[in-house]
Amino acid sequence: MEFSEYFPLWDQLTPKQQETLSASLVSHTVQKGAVLHGGGMDCTGLLLVRSGQLRAFILSKEGREVTLYRLFDRDLCLFSASCLLRSIQFDVTVTAEKDTSLWIIPADVYKQIMEQSAAAANYTNEIMASRFSEVMWLVEQVMWNSMDRRVAAFLLEEAAIENAGLLHITHEAIANHLGTHREVVTRMLRYFQNEGMVKLSRGAVELTDRAKLEALRDI
Repeated sequence: MEFSEYFPLWDQLTPKQQETLSASLVSHTVQKGAVLHGGGMDCTGLLLVRSGQLRAFILSKEGREVTLYRLFDRDLCLFSASCLLRSIQFDVTVTAEKDTSLWIIPADVYKQIMEQSAAAANYTNEIMASRFSEVMWLVEQVMWNSMDRRVAAFLLEEAAIENAGLLHITHEAIANHLGTHREVVTRMLRYFQNEGMVKLSRGAVELTDRAKLEALRDI
């Protein structure tokens, strides 16, 4: 499929803007684990996912990660164009969680179109508002929810994303998503196992009682 079929504003751009955008696009394919954006000093450009899965996260001074949000097919990442967002006071890293195919829109080209097109400016503001809503939801989870509820919510979310009850994920990876230590996650998963909610094996977690996990998440 073409870029025009993935970019929702395409039909609202002028022919000249469409030509400028098409000429500047970079089609890119990356493998799982690749770093696409490395923080505030990096202005990669906007990332539009064709297929695959990306993860945006922040890194503490102690080296602990916490996931801000994920990006799937047709999602647009703005934080990778940090030079457009000078008011942002935190560094966001974007990596590929799966083999991913995407387009990179140069930040200067998108800025030019955004200045010319009210539709593009409105669309950008809507995405920014949505991302900040996700960040504020995360802050709320960290501040007010206990770790058992957060782990349960993560497992259920991951199962929904993968459409599977058997998750091939390590305790370290779960800890990185939640911004905590691996030992904390291990203790929590062992408790879940003792309660019959999951079954643990090397590099995998199987959800055996989703109803109990949902009840814990929704307390």
